[in-house]
Amino acid sequence: METNNSREIFKTRLGFLLIAAGCAVGIGNVWRFPYIVGQYGGAYFVLLYIFFLLAVGIPLLTVELALGRASRSSIARCYENLEEKGALWHHNKWWQFSGNYILMAFYVVVAGWFLYYFLAFAGGDIPKQINRDDAGANFGALLGEPDTMFYCVLATVAISFAIVALGVVKGVERFTKPLMVILTLLLLFMAVRSCTLDGFSEGVSFYLSPDFSELEDNLGEAIWAAMGQAFFTLSVGFGAIAIFGSYMSNRHRILNEAIFIASFDTIVALLSGFVIFPACFTYGINPDAGPNLLFITMAVVFSNMSFGNFWGAMFFLFMLIAALSTMIAVFENMIAGCMELFKWTRVKAVVINFFFVIALSLLPMLGFNVLSFVHIIGSNTGILDFFDFLVSNNILPIGSVVFVLFVCAKNGMRWERFIEECNIGQGFTMPKALLFYFKYILTTLIVVVLAVGYFKIFGRA
Repeated sequence: METNNSREIFKTRLGFLLIAAGCAVGIGNVWRFPYIVGQYGGAYFVLLYIFFLLAVGIPLLTVELALGRASRSSIARCYENLEEKGALWHHNKWWQFSGNYILMAFYVVVAGWFLYYFLAFAGGDIPKQINRDDAGANFGALLGEPDTMFYCVLATVAISFAIVALGVVKGVERFTKPLMVILTLLLLFMAVRSCTLDGFSEGVSFYLSPDFSELEDNLGEAIWAAMGQAFFTLSVGFGAIAIFGSYMSNRHRILNEAIFIASFDTIVALLSGFVIFPACFTYGINPDAGPNLLFITMAVVFSNMSFGNFWGAMFFLFMLIAALSTMIAVFENMIAGCMELFKWTRVKAVVINFFFVIALSLLPMLGFNVLSFVHIIGSNTGILDFFDFLVSNNILPIGSVVFVLFVCAKNGMRWERFIEECNIGQGFTMPKALLFYFKYILTTLIVVVLAVGYFKIFGRA
C-alpha cells in the first residue's frame, strides 16, 4: 500500500475510479435522471444535459479532486492546508461539512425504500398485475409504517458503516469495487432484457430521437433542468469527492479521472433510461410520471411482466447498490472529517456517527406519518423535502462556488497551484488559460442554478 504522510492511498487506480464514481452514481442519476428526461420531452433534454456536464460537471470534479489530493485531507482540513496564512476560507468547512449529515438524513430513508421493495419483490409479496392505485396504496402503506422504514434504514446504515469501519483500503476500496461491478452487470443485464419488450422501439425513440419542435414550448425550463441535473448528479460542493482525491495517487492527471467519473455516471444514467422507458411504453405507463416513477410506476410495470418478481427484485437491487455506493462514500467523508477535527479513532468515529445518522433520519421518516403535519417551506413539502432543499438548493451550489473561488483566489489555493496539481502525472493537461472561465463563467452558471431554484420554490408562492 502506498502512503503519503501516513495517509492511506488506494491500491489501484481502478479502485479509486470506481469508488469516486460510486459516490457520484446514486439516486440522483438512476432515479432523478429518467423521470426528468420524461418530463422534459426525452432526447433533446439528454443533449442539453451532456452539454452542461462538460461545461459544469467535469470542471467542478477537477476542483474537488485537486483540493483533496493537494491537501491530503478531508474538507475538515483542506482549507487550512492550502490557504495563505491569515486567510479565512477555513470557516466555510463547518457548513459544508454539515451537508454530509443533512444529505444522509433523508438519503438513507430512500435507500431503505429500495431495500424494502427489493425484499418485497424477491419474497413474492408484490401482487401480480396490480394497477396504479394499488401500487400507490402499497407505497402509502410503507410511508405510514415508521417501524418498517426504521428497520430498513437501520440495515442499510449498519452495512455501510461496517464497511467504512474497516478502513479505506480494507473496507471502502475492497467492498465498493465489487459493488460497482455488480451494479454495472445488473444494469447491462436489464438493459439487454429491455430489447425484448414490445415497447422497446417506441421507448428508445422517445429517449434518443430529438424532437426540436418541443424546444419552442419549454426551452427555458429544459435548460435549467439540464444544468441542474448535470450539477447535482456528481455530488460536488460538500467534500464527498475531495475525500477520495486525498486518497488518490500522483500517477494520473486529475482531468483524466474527472472525465472517467463523469462518463461512468452518465453511462449509468443513460442505461437506466434504457431499462425504464421501454418498460413504460410496453405497459402503457406515462413516461413523465415524476418522482413516483420508481416506487409506483415501476412496481406496476414489473407486476405485469412475466417473471415480474425476478425483474423487480433485480431492478431494486440495482437501485439499492447505487444508493449504498453513495452512502459508503459520504460516510467515509464524515468519518475522515471527524478523525481530523476531533482526533477520534476510526472505530469511535464510526460508532458516534452511526447513532447520529440514525437519529437524524428519524425526522424524515416520521415526516410521512407522525409528523406529517410539519410543512416548513410550503404546504406540499414535508421534512424530507426540506432536508433535500437545504442540500440541493443551498449547500451543493454555494459550496461549489466557494470551492471554485478558493482555487482562484490569491489567498486561497491559488490558480497556479491548482493547475500544477491537476497536471501531476500522465494524461490530459488542464489549460492555465481557463482561469477566466472558472472564475466568472462557471461561477455564474452555478449562481443561475441557485437563483432559478429559489424562484421555483418561493417566487410563485
